[in-house]
Amino acid sequence: MATISSTLLLNSSRSALPLRFPKFSGFSSSSPFARSYRFGRRNLEPLSNGMLSSGSRADGATAAAASMEGVMTEAMKLIQSASPTWKSAVANNLLIFVLGSPLLVTGLSASGIAAAFLLGTLTWRAYGSAGFLLVAAYFVIGTAATKVKMTQKEAQGVAEKRKGRRGPRSVIGSSAAGCVCAFLSIYQVGGAAFSQLFRLGFVSSFCTKVSDTVSSEIGKAYGKTTYLATTFKIVPRGTEGAMSLEGTLAGLLASFFLASVGCFLGQITPPEAAVCVLASQIANLGESIIGASFQDKEGFKWLNNDVVNVINISLGSIVAILMQQFILQNWVK
Repeated sequence: MATISSTLLLNSSRSALPLRFPKFSGFSSSSPFARSYRFGRRNLEPLSNGMLSSGSRADGATAAAASMEGVMTEAMKLIQSASPTWKSAVANNLLIFVLGSPLLVTGLSASGIAAAFLLGTLTWRAYGSAGFLLVAAYFVIGTAATKVKMTQKEAQGVAEKRKGRRGPRSVIGSSAAGCVCAFLSIYQVGGAAFSQLFRLGFVSSFCTKVSDTVSSEIGKAYGKTTYLATTFKIVPRGTEGAMSLEGTLAGLLASFFLASVGCFLGQITPPEAAVCVLASQIANLGESIIGASFQDKEGFKWLNNDVVNVINISLGSIVAILMQQFILQNWVK
């Protein structure tokens, strides 16, 4: 037993001795292993460089993503800001115009879109998202009405130019009164006492314009009997200053709808919504009288559609403000 133990100890001590390997001096230049090694090294070097280059590109992409994230975060802060500022107005309009460009190009020319961008920025600065949505609703309704029976209107020669795509003069002519009210609100002309009056004038101007657009376009498409507002003489569709029952009813409904939108968005009260509808109809009647009496007449060549539009919406704003001050205010009391 002792002999076996000593033998095991002896073998164990031998196995604990360090292993010795022959010294490697490398492959000879003619060795196929050397050629293989050099070939592999040459191939691995560009691969290694490519991996480093990819890492650099990844770092650049990460930095760009972080920068974009910062820009988007800042944009969202501007969009969600409680108090509208010029920066938030521009940011919101830029985002909405990019997302809504397919719809915008159906109703506006390129220069018309530029003018509408300025209008949208001004509107957002003055009245925030609620005011902007009101104008957007006006644009959608007006564009839809303009497209109704476009082929028939073109055949009769009464369709709007460029397939109904409005230019900058039309945009300005349709929003001049609203822009004035917005500017007066932004710079708080007259103080808080006039603030709601300007807001009412703003809403009423677009109620007036949407009523005018819808009544004109639906009248040209469906009007059975078209007559002048001054003499009640029956005239062809599309005649300046002409009216029709179908167009008038459609315009009234459009004005009522947009006033309801303004009321829902908190821009005006229900009694003020009724004022806007009534003021829009008075203004549209006045526009029809002006168109029938003076437009396209000798000495009034300057009185084109854009000028008449400015007069129309200005009347709508002024009549609504006067009604609120002298009728509605006393009635509420």
